[in-house]
Amino acid sequence: MSKRIRDVVIIGSGAGGSPLALRLAQAGLDVLVLEKGPRYSRTDYDHDHGVRPGTFTPSLDQDPHTVVTRKTTEPLLTNLGWIASCVGGGTVHMGGYFYRFLPGDFCMRSHFGDYEELADWPYDYDQLEPYYTQAEWEIGISGRAGETPFEGPRSGPYPMPPLDAHPIAAKLDEACRKRGLHPFATPRAVNSRPYQNRPACAYCRHCASYGCPVGARGSAQESLLGRAEATGRCEVRPGSMVREITVGRDGLATGCIYFDRHDRQHEVHSRLVCVSCSAIESARLLLLSTSSRFPDGLANSSGKVGRHLQFHAVTQGSARLSDVSIANKLAIDTPGSSLPFIGRSLLDYYTLPEGVSDIAKGGLLRFDRMMPGFSPPSPIEFRRPDAPPARPPGQPTADSASSDSATTERDYLSLHFEVFHDFIPNSRTFVQLDPQICDRWGLPVARIHLDLPGHQRKAGRWLMQRAFELFDDLGASDMVASDIGGTSTYLVHGTCRAGTDPDNSVLTPWCRAHDVPNLFVVDGSFMPTSGGAAPTLTIMANSFRTADHILTLWRDGQFG
Repeated sequence: MSKRIRDVVIIGSGAGGSPLALRLAQAGLDVLVLEKGPRYSRTDYDHDHGVRPGTFTPSLDQDPHTVVTRKTTEPLLTNLGWIASCVGGGTVHMGGYFYRFLPGDFCMRSHFGDYEELADWPYDYDQLEPYYTQAEWEIGISGRAGETPFEGPRSGPYPMPPLDAHPIAAKLDEACRKRGLHPFATPRAVNSRPYQNRPACAYCRHCASYGCPVGARGSAQESLLGRAEATGRCEVRPGSMVREITVGRDGLATGCIYFDRHDRQHEVHSRLVCVSCSAIESARLLLLSTSSRFPDGLANSSGKVGRHLQFHAVTQGSARLSDVSIANKLAIDTPGSSLPFIGRSLLDYYTLPEGVSDIAKGGLLRFDRMMPGFSPPSPIEFRRPDAPPARPPGQPTADSASSDSATTERDYLSLHFEVFHDFIPNSRTFVQLDPQICDRWGLPVARIHLDLPGHQRKAGRWLMQRAFELFDDLGASDMVASDIGGTSTYLVHGTCRAGTDPDNSVLTPWCRAHDVPNLFVVDGSFMPTSGGAAPTLTIMANSFRTADHILTLWRDGQFG
């Protein structure tokens, strides 16, 4: 019996892999998606008894990363850089803040010069813009175009109006405008009305870190993969841990080897291989895929696989409206007071004033209201390799329950802000294979070397002060910063930088490996810089762009 040869195998089913799966399957290609984690359903996302925050990622005992910083004497086990391991990837539990990058994000080296390891993108905003629009409509974004003068040109509006906001949003708008600022409704990958046979948001107060039990969030699982499978040309195989990408004597990728959920080994043959495991795991897979032709890892003749690792800089904090009369009026007496979202953002501080830091790159401010029962993203977990396991994620401690939370909520409103700002690529932050620690399959895990340029803290502190000024205008008190210029756990980029020079990049501008013509890496790995906004929409837009390029090459007969 002759072996089956798939047209394309996609490794990973999140923000990078799912747009590829949809577009290639719609075009008639035979697509196989291999996903390391399980497939959950809406019933599994029940907030009372379902999948809890922290359980979307593998445990440190089974499948960790390790990290080395200036403060460590030996590598620590960590979940840093793990986005998710399940069908749909991190989009399953994302907050869904779907911003476009600004035109200047694509040319930071040209603008700021030779600072750390900044690089210009190999294409500009205008080339990605049609795919931003395409992604917004394929996924379903709620927002209002044209509210801020700082965004780039658009070829179309959002498909849905913004989500309903808590009454405090109007007060925040007023405070912003008094300062000459331009607040706008935060664009969300959450349905504000029924869209693509999915219901509208139920405003359940549990969003980021949770799966959506009604299907209103535009995760890759809900908005893309189901439609890809419905074509009859796409198979999604959960529980498939890929250990190696295979190559032939001609240096072309021939498929991959993976373990199924019972640890049985299988081999897949395909004409094209697309790696979409997220930046750290994609780099790890390439480095694991050694051969006589690629002794230092697949597609790594430049030595750049794993270099230019970036997370995302994050600054966040909270305050409260503690005046009882104000809080009671806004929380109880005002129509819409039960709504969990403020849903406002600012781009006015995307550029810093002169003298704040080494470069004048700021970020985007996002404001929301924190409600009882709301869980912010899980903190980074670190553990010595020989330390005992921590308590299971989501397991309550003896003092975790609060008997007076309802009374407290009547007395004040808790407000939250988050700043998305650039993690500047630098020579000291990269990923390699750990020479000592292995996963449950006996494969070396990813070792992260982490160092933060000083700009990150300086920009974060200045942006925090701008958020606190607005909270002060609202009459808030008890303003506390929980992080200033810190590192996100789950927004990861840059380990297979795209560029035009094969000596200094891993991928072409179309995410095709310079060394291996039928290998594509399509997730945050390609990004030369991380941008000053959440990157998920940009990753998805780039994936749709890459899919169109693959189809052009396919129709030209370049893949056999």
